[in-house]
Amino acid sequence: MPKTTNTTTPATADAMVFTDETLRQAAELAADARRPVWLGDSGEECTGEAVARHLEATLALLEKDGWARVYEVARPVQHTADRSSALAADESMSVKALLLQLIRFIRAEVADADAPAPARPRRTLPTALRHVADSDHGDGDTCEAASRVLNLLVRAHTGHAHALASSWAERQHRTAADITALLTAGITFARTYGPGATATAA
Repeated sequence: MPKTTNTTTPATADAMVFTDETLRQAAELAADARRPVWLGDSGEECTGEAVARHLEATLALLEKDGWARVYEVARPVQHTADRSSALAADESMSVKALLLQLIRFIRAEVADADAPAPARPRRTLPTALRHVADSDHGDGDTCEAASRVLNLLVRAHTGHAHALASSWAERQHRTAADITALLTAGITFARTYGPGATATAA
């Protein structure tokens, strides 16, 4: 199974694991939670709609840039300034050696100019949630509440009282379809069970 997959791939039936019953169980966990799910670090409560919008923006960001199971570190690019030190010539160099060095330098520069632009970095689930917090679609409070909502759904799904969505998303067999299913369930949960919800909970 590949390490990462494109989030534009439709979710398979196997990924559709967050049922209405899962959402109901998550709501029961939320009611018994020691810390209020919807209360942000600011001391103010987030509405279910605000959290749903944060999750929708997270899903859109992952669909645009792609999802990565774990953070990927790109190899550093050698810049022209780094290569220019290789051109430092001294008076003892022959004309031939100097010309060969200059030709190698020019070839390296041409290769860089012809290289394709680096791909847009794919984002992990926690990274995407945090990046939305820095946008017009969310803030620190909605990010915290959204993370708690996803944790509740994973706990209801796995039956493990301390499971975390971030760890669940990093499992080697996880797919982009799974992440899409989790975020979609989180959006529905927030609108159904969050403060100010207008949907009728089953």
